[in-house]
Amino acid sequence: QVQLQASGGGLVQAGGCLRLSCAASGGIFSRADMGWYRQDPGKQRELVAKVSAGGSTDYTDSVKGRFTISRDNAKKTVYLQMNSLEPEDTGVYYCNEKLYGVDVWGKGTLVTVSS
Repeated sequence: QVQLQASGGGLVQAGGCLRLSCAASGGIFSRADMGWYRQDPGKQRELVAKVSAGGSTDYTDSVKGRFTISRDNAKKTVYLQMNSLEPEDTGVYYCNEKLYGVDVWGKGTLVTVSS
């Protein structure tokens, strides 16, 4: 059974940076599409960035040019490098794995960006 462990959240001032990590245990990481989602209080979880098993990436418009998603299949880890953070980036970030039609979610990590 796949488990995802996210880390790297914290409090940062606007303009700062953070790097989130999500380590997978079990499963076939290299064949999975991986993503980072953000959930604000009272709102639905929304896609922030994703990277396919083949390495293709996609980002929501608000983070393009500021965030970079990457993966290390040898370490079974996906990263989200977040630069030029804005208060609007504040939220709980969740790691997601999609493989053979099955979604797996990790526990969220809180990112707070102060103005």
